[in-house]
Amino acid sequence: MTEGAQLTQAEASPRYDVFHTDCPARDMVDHVTSRWGIWVLISLRSNDLRFYELRNSIQGISEKMLAQTLRALVEDGLVWREVEPTTPPQVTYGLSEFGRDVSEPLTDLFDRITRSLPPRGDG
Repeated sequence: MTEGAQLTQAEASPRYDVFHTDCPARDMVDHVTSRWGIWVLISLRSNDLRFYELRNSIQGISEKMLAQTLRALVEDGLVWREVEPTTPPQVTYGLSEFGRDVSEPLTDLFDRITRSLPPRGDG
């Protein structure tokens, strides 16, 4: 096990040590893999969405948690945010090129999981 971790760490860019708590790449991984970060990235893979469309597409997320998650993902450069100067302002979110790249394996993971699960029963 240690050998695999060392190999992964050695393959990482020499600028970042993701196993160190102060590493900015580790913060980004935390944002992407947070409880809601994954869902936001996957929801935005199909379409750019307004805040409330995004909230409605992710069952169980509060407005506060969605706002916090979006703020972190925008700051990381994974998601872009566009505000239309209307009353009230309309805010649209979408994936940056980097966000598309990062979210692709997440989508693959979810596809594999849902293909491997047994069919849902009606009970």
